[in-house]
Amino acid sequence: MAKRTLQYVCQNCGAVTARWAGKCDACGEWNTIVEENLGGIGASPKLRAKSRGRVVPLVGLTGETREAPRIQTGLNELDRVTGGGFVRGSALLVGGDPGIGKSTLLIQASAALARAGHRSIYISGEEAIDQVRLRAERLGLSDAPVALAAETSVEDIIATLEAGQPPALVIVDSVQTLWSDQVESAPGTVTQVRAGAQAMVRYAKNSGAAVVIVGHVTKDGQIAGPRVVEHMVDAVLYFEGDGMHQYRVLRAVKNRFGPTDEIGVFEMGGAGLAEVANPSALFLGERNAASPGAAVFAGLEGSRPLLIEIQALVAPSPLGTPRRAVVGWESSRLSMILAVLEARCGVRFGQSDVYLNVAGGLRINEPGADMAVAAALVSSLSGVALPTESVYFGEVSLSGAIRPVAQASVRLKEAGKLGFTRAYVPRANTKDEPGREIEVHGLAELGDLVAEVAAGTLDDA
Repeated sequence: MAKRTLQYVCQNCGAVTARWAGKCDACGEWNTIVEENLGGIGASPKLRAKSRGRVVPLVGLTGETREAPRIQTGLNELDRVTGGGFVRGSALLVGGDPGIGKSTLLIQASAALARAGHRSIYISGEEAIDQVRLRAERLGLSDAPVALAAETSVEDIIATLEAGQPPALVIVDSVQTLWSDQVESAPGTVTQVRAGAQAMVRYAKNSGAAVVIVGHVTKDGQIAGPRVVEHMVDAVLYFEGDGMHQYRVLRAVKNRFGPTDEIGVFEMGGAGLAEVANPSALFLGERNAASPGAAVFAGLEGSRPLLIEIQALVAPSPLGTPRRAVVGWESSRLSMILAVLEARCGVRFGQSDVYLNVAGGLRINEPGADMAVAAALVSSLSGVALPTESVYFGEVSLSGAIRPVAQASVRLKEAGKLGFTRAYVPRANTKDEPGREIEVHGLAELGDLVAEVAAGTLDDA
């Protein structure tokens, strides 16, 4: 009889140890290590005998290549993020905070494909069929021929999918509810999540159906479970947003069949998620032109240019240690900009509280927003409002120099399309052709921008 091999797996980060411990050395969490049977992992509970492998033919890099066939959902924002639609035989992992709208988005996508003649199957492991039907009725999708099932057993799900006509789209909500009787561990554990995801990915490759798996996220914003699940799938999408805002952002962080860092913008309403075709106008819709501390940043998310309002408030601090609060941007990046303004430009923030906010609930990860943040901070400190027809972008170095950014012409075209007439950019980007009637001012040093903002005018430096 084969000897049972035990291992101890952290249920928070997936780290494997040889013996049990109260605290995980990898993530630092307490009481998350669970004993699991290593011999039960895989397609069979029995240990397989070693067999001789087959010779795989090797080919060169040159040869005929074909583009992967895609299934377009008709939701342009979703198709943009996936690279043009769902690829047949691919597996996608969609993560997001609870209640952000993952299930709503996917049931809208499955209904759109079903109405277009593609067989769509929606399998829910968290809700009963009646609950899914109530959501579809609220969204006006009751007439869509979507096949529903409420099941969590991996073997039963695979058998159901293989019994009927091959589907074009399969949605599994969610991977944390899947369990297999071939794995000797409790449902929801790291081993069960890994085995369930592996089975669904294998089915996608063998059947040619596009499989979308929903995953919960941890308090840190990462998809719960082992990181190997993200490596197994072909694309990882994050559904971001704030419960206090109606805007949602679908972001691709991994995509084997399309660009990464592509985003799609949706607006949550009573009838579900509505696409936002022009998110720049949406994020700039409620600007206060007379208020100091607001600068418009011409950013880039993937291949899409976005104009976003950055708001700053600098106020005298009654505390010995002034506060620094940031929403939608990196707090360490704000500390760096404040240090450069003090050391290189002589602007003092040591006795002031600093608050920074990205309007609309969007999160910016691009260093090109440095100059817009600096302009908003100086404007709030001096009490001088920035010109409403101006946009800013550029990376600030520790020496105070303004470094160029990529695809400046695309940013300038978007700004000109929305009626902006002036742009303050790094001097190295002034050679980029904006393509529209927009006045481009090149700045080499951050001190030049500070001097012009404090004077109340922004002329060419």
